[in-house]
Amino acid sequence: MEPIPKSEYNYANKIARISIQALQDVMGKNGLNAVLNLAHLSHLIDNFPPDNLEREFNFADFSALNLALEEMYGPRGGRGLALRAGRAAFADALRNFGALAGVGDLAFKVLPLQAKLRIGIPAMAKIFSQISDQYSTVREEPDVFVYTIHRCPVCWGRPRSDKPVCFIATGLLQEGLKWVSGGNEFRVNESKCIAMGDEVCDFVIQKTPIG
Repeated sequence: MEPIPKSEYNYANKIARISIQALQDVMGKNGLNAVLNLAHLSHLIDNFPPDNLEREFNFADFSALNLALEEMYGPRGGRGLALRAGRAAFADALRNFGALAGVGDLAFKVLPLQAKLRIGIPAMAKIFSQISDQYSTVREEPDVFVYTIHRCPVCWGRPRSDKPVCFIATGLLQEGLKWVSGGNEFRVNESKCIAMGDEVCDFVIQKTPIG
């Protein structure tokens, strides 16, 4: 796999660390090390990014991780692992970030479901915009919310794809929605992807829970 040229944008070390840890939890240490080697990130083996909010983890490196996952396990296998890692990353750590702290409060828990989504989804977008160079916005439509990543670390600089590839982001949103809503699962589909030549990555979130 060709290295992805470095970008001028960075992720917070902590988010990269959480994501790599989540991949290791899902794939095991040997699986993770093989992916890191393939992604030209062997310096991260047994040496995860520091547990701080400095913006030092290059978007290109995060994208290379995701591309290596797909190259090693195939599109379907890579997708499943990335979804699981995204969910694990949120479940393990991201819900403790400031913008979402109030979502655990009793006053929030008694709100109607749609009110929770209206508050919780933009709160997730705000976290990433605040602690990384990933810029995210949310808009509401009659039946869906559209979560847009304008600068996406998941597919940064990747070769052109004929389908959306940002599964770790999809998994993260799925688990975030489950937490914000108090246990419901929601359909999240990436409808636009920068890797396909679109200007942004759009994730369409159905307002009605599954089942």
